[in-house]
Amino acid sequence: MHPSIAIALLVLCPPVFGQDSVSFRGNATHSGIFDAAAPKTFHGVKWQFHTAGQVVSSPAVSAGSVYFGSNDHHLYALDLATGAEKWKFKTEGRIPSSPAVANGLVFFLSYDSNFYALDAATGTLKWKFATGGERRFAAKHIHGMEPAAETMPDPFDFFLSSPAVSGGLVYFGSSDGNVYALDATTGGLKWKFQTGDIVHSSPAIAGGTVFVGSWDTYLYALDTSSGKEKWRFKTGEDHEIYNQIGIQASPAFADGVVYFGCRDSKFYALDANTGKQLWAFSNKGSWVINSAAVRDGRVYFATSDTGLFHALDAKSGAPL
Repeated sequence: MHPSIAIALLVLCPPVFGQDSVSFRGNATHSGIFDAAAPKTFHGVKWQFHTAGQVVSSPAVSAGSVYFGSNDHHLYALDLATGAEKWKFKTEGRIPSSPAVANGLVFFLSYDSNFYALDAATGTLKWKFATGGERRFAAKHIHGMEPAAETMPDPFDFFLSSPAVSGGLVYFGSSDGNVYALDATTGGLKWKFQTGDIVHSSPAIAGGTVFVGSWDTYLYALDTSSGKEKWRFKTGEDHEIYNQIGIQASPAFADGVVYFGCRDSKFYALDANTGKQLWAFSNKGSWVINSAAVRDGRVYFATSDTGLFHALDAKSGAPL
């Protein structure tokens, strides 16, 4: 059992208001930009709320409520001002997916292999959609662990895909290898696209295109309406210990460019229309599994093993 973990709202955490939808990384493009003034001074913890499990889901803030998932199997809605619980919804699995809020609904994916839509005000179930099954990435001899012939789950595969909402559809990836587009109102399947492995990357939406990475080493660009593949981009491979392989990070779109990190230790910038590599920044063996933020000609991201926070020139990839 995991120890209880608190979600704390600090005075320096800016709420997100005035958007049609609120989701992981701030918006459907996943640029990491939030429409709120930055804090100037830290005054202390305003409130904290305890759940019965780890909280790795990022909170979404909308209309005076904070929504997040917990490994105690619940999706929570708290009052933004006080931290008081408004409601909670129980699933049959951990919820490391970050919710999206749009048009009075909250969307998220659970390890019980269901994708949910709840009434944002009451927590009442509106609909749910069954995937082909949610699980961690697994491989033989992963990270060099023995016995080499045994398929093992990756202990560093922490998250499930977080949804993005755009144009009346909700998009997300699944451990069954599919990228899904569902009708946001009814949950009806619009289309699905099969990749070669688990999809825990969260899709970014821009210009009629879905950008999403898979553990099969490819970043995909799909048509938002049909799910038809526009292009795919190949990252590095590692067939010996399955350590430097796959895309956990979620892509970010800005100014016609898609930015994303990979476990092959590179951070990439691709032309969004063609998938052509514009530049790549080497992190010398350290994974890039977090998601980038892009603003004012700069792209920001962090590494895993080396524990570095980078600012690069967005056009050239030169370190700043």
